Amino acid sequence: MKSLVLLISTLLISISISAQTNDCLSDFDYLVKKIEADYPGYSDKVTSETANELHALEQQLREKINLYPDSCRTYLNQYVTWFRDYHLRIHRKWHPKNSTAGEKEQSKPRYVQLTDETIQSLAAKDGSVEGIWQTFRGKIAILNQPGDEKFYGIAIQYAGYEPNQVMFEFTLKSEYEFDLISFPDYTNFRPISGLASLRLDERILELHDNTRFVRQSGSEVSDKALLYSYLPEFPNGSNTYPLALSLTDSTFYLRIPSFMDDDSEILVGKHWKEITSRPNLIIDIRNNGGGQDNFYQPLAELIYSRPYESKGVEWYATPANIQFFQNALENGEIKDGEEGIRWTNILLDEMRKNMGGFVIHPMMGGDERVVRDTVYAYPRRVGIILNENNGSSAEQFLLAAKESDKVILFGNQNTAGVLDYSNAVGEDFPSGNYELTFPMTRSRRLPDMPIDNIGIAPDVLIPYPSTPQLYDRLDQWVYFVKNYLELMEE
Repeated sequence: MKSLVLLISTLLISISISAQTNDCLSDFDYLVKKIEADYPGYSDKVTSETANELHALEQQLREKINLYPDSCRTYLNQYVTWFRDYHLRIHRKWHPKNSTAGEKEQSKPRYVQLTDETIQSLAAKDGSVEGIWQTFRGKIAILNQPGDEKFYGIAIQYAGYEPNQVMFEFTLKSEYEFDLISFPDYTNFRPISGLASLRLDERILELHDNTRFVRQSGSEVSDKALLYSYLPEFPNGSNTYPLALSLTDSTFYLRIPSFMDDDSEILVGKHWKEITSRPNLIIDIRNNGGGQDNFYQPLAELIYSRPYESKGVEWYATPANIQFFQNALENGEIKDGEEGIRWTNILLDEMRKNMGGFVIHPMMGGDERVVRDTVYAYPRRVGIILNENNGSSAEQFLLAAKESDKVILFGNQNTAGVLDYSNAVGEDFPSGNYELTFPMTRSRRLPDMPIDNIGIAPDVLIPYPSTPQLYDRLDQWVYFVKNYLELMEE
């Protein structure tokens, strides 16, 4: 009987490994063919000098997949990395259907019912991790259940979670340190391990490299002031918020952390009179990874000083790229209503006329001479603060800014260098386990003026080290640039 059970177990393991191998090889075949057929940078990067290297890598990865199919994502990423294009990347798709039976159980949300009495009791707690805690996204209760060594973080009201849903498990590691298991909404509540610490007389609970909570007290104003002002001991560097303020009578400051939405337009519009009444403007775009070019147009208008040539993009017309847009039309996935549908149909018409080549969208144009109606007297000098996390549309903004006689770029490293191939879209792999993000366009700056893997250099080096966590605070970088611009007036 034992032999039979062992034989069945062995067969099941073999079947599982074989299925993993087949899924991964199918995904790998898709990736190789997709990039060769539809990636606009393929012919630029796979040349007579590099083709053998890529084909050798492909063969090596196929062999590794046969040996270690459970490391599929690693090998897919190794292939993509060869092209050195951040707009060409792979994401893990977190879906229950992709999980094993054990993983499905883990991804199923758990709940602990919180009564009003329990919440009131926890609100009176002090001197331990138990209590009511709040952060930027909402409020949680942390409690311990009898006979259990763990403490559980339960949603009271929290973005992305239902009330009473278990968000965290804390296990005491030392007096103020905890092993942490989080159940993030972006992983479909599958567990992620980490660490947490109590700080500032146990008034702050810091989740390392993530976020922080403040213990609820009797004063909501005091709690929020503490939450906003606390400097994390374990910062993740990604929390950068919009900010606009007057530094002096002669210098205005804007922090623009993203071009993903209209925050920059709103900020500039709200403070237009203040900005255009001062000789100096600082635009801080540190950690701005890009978004859409249209969202930086008010900034481009402010800093404009003279006409200049702007290079456009070309769309790669392949059957699959055409099919992508056709599917989006049929599935109602086109944004901007009728205008978006019209834009897409015009692009499709152009692509069908030049199958296998590159086309310029008639509504976008190719190379353009930028001529604006107004050169503003103020600001007279513009300092733009950049860093290594700037890419895509943020770099496109910097290219436009460099054309202005008003602008000086400040930083201590080049930008990320992610711009030559852009307008990225997403497509699922055959297994459904991953999504491929890939660009549809190639810049007309190429091959003479590449940005990818080079970046844009600052004009003036800032002598201070990078600030690990910005939030909405000013740091030495800002004051260095302020002083630099104001000293230019003398």
